[in-house]
Amino acid sequence: MPTHTETRALPYTADQMYALVADVAKYPEFLPWTAAARIRSDEDMGDHRIMDADLVISFKVFRERFTSRVTLWPEPRKIDTIYLDGPFKKMVSNWYFEDTDTGCDVHFHVDFEFRNMLLQGIIGVVFNEAMQRVVRAFETRAKTLYGAGTT
Repeated sequence: MPTHTETRALPYTADQMYALVADVAKYPEFLPWTAAARIRSDEDMGDHRIMDADLVISFKVFRERFTSRVTLWPEPRKIDTIYLDGPFKKMVSNWYFEDTDTGCDVHFHVDFEFRNMLLQGIIGVVFNEAMQRVVRAFETRAKTLYGAGTT
C-alpha cells in the first residue's frame, strides 16, 4: 500500500492553511487530477464538523468517483479523511497545521490502496512524485490566496 508522509514549513498561518485544505469544494480549481467535487453533507458537531464529499479523479484513461468522510477539527487544526465508497480498497489521510515563528508547519500523511490492480500499478510507479505535486498545488494555492506569506 502506498503511503506518503511529509512536513512542509510555509510562510502562512496555520489557520490560513487549515482553511485552504478544509475547502474541499474548491479542489477542482487547483488540485491535479481532481475533475469535480461535491459536498454531500456537512454537519456541525460542536467542536468539529463532519463532511461527506464526492471527488472525481481523472488520471490518464481512468476517471473514478469516490466518497470520503472529512472530519474538520478547527481548534487543534487537524483534518482527518477516511474512505467511504469508490475505487479504493483503503484510503486514509491526515493533515495537521501548527504555527511557527516564521509561518506554520504543514504535516500531511496519506495511505491508500486501489481495488483495481492495474490502477494501483500505474499509481505505484509515480506515487511519490504525484503526492509531491499535490502538496505543491496546495502551496501554490496558498500563494494565490494569501500572497507571499507572513515572512
